[in-house]
Amino acid sequence: MRFETKAIHTGLDIGNPSKAVIPPISPSTIFEIDADGRNVNDLHYTRLGNPNRLQFEKLIETLEEGKAAAAFSSGIAAASAVLQALKPGDHIIIPEDVYAGNRKMVTDIMLRWGLKADFIKMTDLNRIEEHIKPETRLIWIETPSNPMMRITDIEAVAELAKAHSGSQKIFTLVDNTWPSPVNQLPLRLGADLVLHSTSKYFGGHSDILGGALVSAEDDDLFDQIRLIQKIGGAVPSPQDCWMLSRSTRTLAYRMKGHNEHAAKVADFLQNHSKVADVYYPGLESHPGHEIAEKQMSAYGGMISFLIEGDAHEAIRIVGRSKLIKRATSLGGVESTWEHRVSSEGEGSITPDTLIRISVGLEHVDDILEDLDHAMKE
Repeated sequence: MRFETKAIHTGLDIGNPSKAVIPPISPSTIFEIDADGRNVNDLHYTRLGNPNRLQFEKLIETLEEGKAAAAFSSGIAAASAVLQALKPGDHIIIPEDVYAGNRKMVTDIMLRWGLKADFIKMTDLNRIEEHIKPETRLIWIETPSNPMMRITDIEAVAELAKAHSGSQKIFTLVDNTWPSPVNQLPLRLGADLVLHSTSKYFGGHSDILGGALVSAEDDDLFDQIRLIQKIGGAVPSPQDCWMLSRSTRTLAYRMKGHNEHAAKVADFLQNHSKVADVYYPGLESHPGHEIAEKQMSAYGGMISFLIEGDAHEAIRIVGRSKLIKRATSLGGVESTWEHRVSSEGEGSITPDTLIRISVGLEHVDDILEDLDHAMKE
């Protein structure tokens, strides 16, 4: 089956004995144990497993072409589970331009726990190799990066990790939240783990909080991740899992709209007198365009751009929009934008004249007209 078909039909038969075309929501926190005793795969408490969670996990596992998946209550919970699966003293390499929540989670929590980390520019393979140590266990990739839209060569980094793996494997993780599996398939490129904030494009309507991890192998590391999921309890509700599965059925078609609209918005911005630079990997002028073209089928709905002027001017432009919502999240059907550095806090390398926009599914001419209005003198 092709992607669109898999998105609509995968997982519908799990925990659905009635064969309802749309599986019901299973709100029960407990499940009756068989009279002959509990079997290892039986459901008995919803923190450990629930029909709706199993349906969504199978769905995202299939779409990312993995062999195992675990759903979480948020993207940051999923990210935390990966790092908790490592040991104190282990070392990770992570982008300097990374989602601010993940940076804070590493610096404010995991370093105190005993993790070691180097935040580096991930577009330079030589720099990555220079930072690999005997205790390195994970290379974290975010491509395109948030918010500078830097592109990392997933296949090259995965090969580098494998070349430096000895008795202890170096794993590669790709945060695939921005591209979604519609536009990029990291496991096919050699990555070991894929991370999602499912609040974004999987949810797609700005009304679900969630996260997920998908693994290329159902291995010891993923066993530990699954243990953290079940014992730690940062799991999504049955309602949220049901809504994620529902929304995922339209993911391919929504992403086509985001891709098409963002390409037109990027072209508009790069020709606007108020814009100093545009960061969008679909533009041939982007320094990572050649790599993006190799590993992405399309370039997503996220754009960052620098305006002529100062931070005050960037904030003023964002404040003048009539249609585009001023909000920090992304991936919804509605367009949103923000003065990004205002949201990031300590450790940010984002320029203070950068605006990040999530291009939505409104008519693209309405989006362009609102942009033109907001950037008028």
